Amino acid sequence: MRWIISLCVLLSTALAHGEEVTRSHAISMFDSEIPRYGPDFNHFDYANPDAPKGGTLRLGAQGSFDSFHPFIPKGNAVSTGAVETLLVTSADEPFTGYGLLAKSMEWPKDRSWVIFELRPEARWHDGTPVTAEDVAWSFEILVSKGSPQYRFYYGSVDKATVLDPLRIRFDFNETNNRELPLIVGQLPVLPKHYWATRDFSATTLDPPLGSGPYQITGYEAGRFTVQSRVADYWGVDLAVRRGLGNFDTIRTDFFRDATPIRLALKAGDIDFRSENQAKAWAEEYDVTVVKKGLLKKELVPHQMPTGMQAFVMNTRRNLFSDRRVREALGLAFDFEWTNRNLFNGQYTRTTSFFSNSDLAATGLPEGEEKTILESLIGKISPSVLGQAYLPPETDGSGYLRENLKRASALLSDAGWIVKDLKRVNTKTGEPFRFEILLVTPAFERIALPYIRNLQRLGIEAKVRLVDESQYINRFRQFDFDMLVWVWGQSETPGNEQMEYWSQAAADSPGSRNLAGIKDPVVDELIDLMLRSETREQLNARTRALDRVLRSGHYVVPHWHIRADRVLYWDKFGIPDIPVRSGVMTDRWWFDPAKASALEKARS
Repeated sequence: MRWIISLCVLLSTALAHGEEVTRSHAISMFDSEIPRYGPDFNHFDYANPDAPKGGTLRLGAQGSFDSFHPFIPKGNAVSTGAVETLLVTSADEPFTGYGLLAKSMEWPKDRSWVIFELRPEARWHDGTPVTAEDVAWSFEILVSKGSPQYRFYYGSVDKATVLDPLRIRFDFNETNNRELPLIVGQLPVLPKHYWATRDFSATTLDPPLGSGPYQITGYEAGRFTVQSRVADYWGVDLAVRRGLGNFDTIRTDFFRDATPIRLALKAGDIDFRSENQAKAWAEEYDVTVVKKGLLKKELVPHQMPTGMQAFVMNTRRNLFSDRRVREALGLAFDFEWTNRNLFNGQYTRTTSFFSNSDLAATGLPEGEEKTILESLIGKISPSVLGQAYLPPETDGSGYLRENLKRASALLSDAGWIVKDLKRVNTKTGEPFRFEILLVTPAFERIALPYIRNLQRLGIEAKVRLVDESQYINRFRQFDFDMLVWVWGQSETPGNEQMEYWSQAAADSPGSRNLAGIKDPVVDELIDLMLRSETREQLNARTRALDRVLRSGHYVVPHWHIRADRVLYWDKFGIPDIPVRSGVMTDRWWFDPAKASALEKARS
């Protein structure tokens, strides 16, 4: 009741130029979703406000780096932990933003604009105040010179206007897109005065100035970074920061591949690993320190959508331009055999671009989802109105004869016939061959059985394993036939879907529309989804988008697991309250007593 009364007071509405304006410390995606935390909250429930500060968290990362500037489409950059945003989202709500650099915000009912009021105490690491000028400059430079995703993500922002040193207004070129104030709140805020004498479009190994709780204090390019907690961090007592960011230092060592990372973990040279390989999880950690509980091995469930990991076909290549060809290639992948023989049966087949959530289409369309799809008759395949497409199944024996027969028929219909045991084009005589681009050898053992099945269709496929720099350049330029990619999803999908699937993104190098999808229906559904006014409406519209994407057969879906597989040495304190997102090391802390007992046990 106290929170309801506080909300009524805080969410005071006023008529400004005839508009009903709301002012608050927090903003949710939908009006019906009241923020979990009131204006006087002390800390997030999942954080321990009494967590001690100190100690070191040692991490291992695969790959390398040559820049501390992750905001441009150049180099192989890593984060410095120094950049902050206007808002932060809580980990125990679908999508609610609370003020970080911003003290409060105000917006009209149609969300056609938003005003952020900055905290007067916010400071850059050099002591200079964070101002509205910094926010406006950050928006302008990221959209004009930053990575392509910023142009898509903030494409609906018409202008940013500085009202006074601590207040900035964003006007949007559309109304009732309820996500826009929230995604503008996610804008990385950069120091205008720092970049005034530097080239923003160039990579750099000079850690840029920031305002966050950590900053880079040591590094060796390509080998390690050291992030140190800022002793006089301006936001240490904010409710959104209390109990978080508890380590004095975070050291990350970089390794060529996952094998030495696992060895370093078992040797005690790093403290934590999130294991992403089922075979390694099942076989690599049968060691004494795990059996004794010194090195913890835990499966932590989460409630987040798992998105889509898949072999992605680049439809910019003529080879993959026909939907029947793409469907045939999907029929050649034997998930059941792969799961049983390579993954110890740990995975679930991914069937949706929004798997593990209410956003995934299932069965026959109903309600608004059905109404939307019926309005698109003539623009979409009639099959979209039927059962939601599911990837083909096998008996797991490795002999997927029926699937390959269907695949061969589809290929023949598309003009690819078998001649001298090779699949060739009936018009040009061109053989059907392509390359699967990989950056990690871990996927070779998955791609090779797939290639064997493709050979049975007369298709010549091969793996191309390249180093990280070459992979990044080819990825950005869409210079590949097929590769492995993961599109992550949230419980509240929004503007990022434009970068994933829109026609504009297909023609923008560096975007995440890797498949090259150019379908006006997809653009129409994304726009409709962005205008959802309730979560129920968002779910229905996203399911319609999911059906259309799945019917295009742009990918060969892989698999997912509904939990995080983690290993860590038993020297940390962890709050008992779980979070929707699974493991969150930002709320952990170093426990000297546990560390001492661990050292004694190991010795």
